[in-house]
Amino acid sequence: MRKATVIKPVIMCGGSGTRLWPLSRKAFPKQFIPLYQGKSLFELTVERLLGLGDLLAISGDDYRFFVQEISEKLGVELTQILEPCGKDTAPAMGLAAAFSGANDDLLLFCPADHFIPDAEQFRAMVESAVDLASEGWIVTFGVQPSGPSTAYGYIETGEVIRTNASKSVRFHEKPDAQTAMEFLSSGKFLWNSGIFLIKRATLLEALKEFEPTIYEKCKSAMESAEQDGTFWRPGSDFAEATKKSIDYAVMERASNIAVVPFTGVWSDVGSWDSMFALSKLDKDNCGKLGVVENICTVNSQNTLVHASDRRFVLTIGTRDLVIIDTPDALMVSALDQVEQVKKAVAELDTAGRGEILEHRRVARPWGSYDSVDHSDRFQVKRITVKPGARLSLQKHNHRSEHWIVVKGTALVTRDDEKFLLGENESTYIPLGAVHRMENPEKIPLELIEVQSGSYLGEDDIERFDDEYGRKTQKI
Repeated sequence: MRKATVIKPVIMCGGSGTRLWPLSRKAFPKQFIPLYQGKSLFELTVERLLGLGDLLAISGDDYRFFVQEISEKLGVELTQILEPCGKDTAPAMGLAAAFSGANDDLLLFCPADHFIPDAEQFRAMVESAVDLASEGWIVTFGVQPSGPSTAYGYIETGEVIRTNASKSVRFHEKPDAQTAMEFLSSGKFLWNSGIFLIKRATLLEALKEFEPTIYEKCKSAMESAEQDGTFWRPGSDFAEATKKSIDYAVMERASNIAVVPFTGVWSDVGSWDSMFALSKLDKDNCGKLGVVENICTVNSQNTLVHASDRRFVLTIGTRDLVIIDTPDALMVSALDQVEQVKKAVAELDTAGRGEILEHRRVARPWGSYDSVDHSDRFQVKRITVKPGARLSLQKHNHRSEHWIVVKGTALVTRDDEKFLLGENESTYIPLGAVHRMENPEKIPLELIEVQSGSYLGEDDIERFDDEYGRKTQKI
């Protein structure tokens, strides 16, 4: 009797959050934003992979709580490997391959930011490639092009291996418009989806042959990895791994690459025009995203609008525009110029604009905070603490704080005191006081925090106790 094949889906959670700015930010990239019917692309990816095997996620330390929160929301057990630093896809995949498992296990690598609405068709595609991967082929899935896109890389297909697969001739970078049309006309090219099914031993052998440094550093990093709850933290050797994509490291050099075509709906949601294509359009070809009841389009055509819950957006007579409104940034772009947002964000980064890093509302493992107002010497935040959650035990060296509870009950620690605050009650946290805020109730705690002092940065925090694995020190 043939041994049952074990498939281990690996979700790749990297991303810089530049091409969907200002909705996506470096600290809150697109894969975690509820872009489609109230769900994030990561959440949709997890749902799509359910039933295939035990889930593993590769993410940076900054994203670990986004991954954990969504997996808990779905009631899914998920293990995370936390990259100490971003090294592109080849080392990330190397960490997954070096993680515990049998050599015959099949690793299904899936980016967290893809939109694939037909989960059943996706799983059928994966199952159709199991035999190929088990035989030692590195299977990549190519998407049937719907047009001459310049936004995707391409895979050139060659000799037919079997009914559902061909050998890969070459991987091509994103082409110009003329080359994309030539690719489409030839019928031999598929979009590179970045999804791979590979036997664990096959991937390790390929990395060992083509990128021995990546192989050795990933292997030693996982051998010295430390477990922190559901998180695994690779050892310091990972920092010495070569930064390289899997396409350059393996796919363009190996001879055992098989391409399985995928004819279903697929998008990497890599730009605002791709979001336009996914949005529900009205009779005037206008799309509405976000809080749609805050959007009104009058005599407008071919316009995409995103609105937040902060204000109403009205367009009159607009044509071929993308309008993205968030509480702290507004972007207006010609539809045919939206690919320039990446360049614009780079310029904002050089200028030191904080809007490229975080939204006004910032997610934390215990809840979130919204920066309502600020000046040189004060800052006002609206803080929400999840039921049963608590912040770290901490102190500040440059600011004092006033807390005013507006909903729920807060349990406050202030030096040697511990007391409850109800709605419409307040307290003062002097500069240097060791303090903590927690929510003992079963409903969210909301409060207004007024900070005042000579320095108001988030790095003015000394932590002495923290249940989320952040660095602490002794009092």
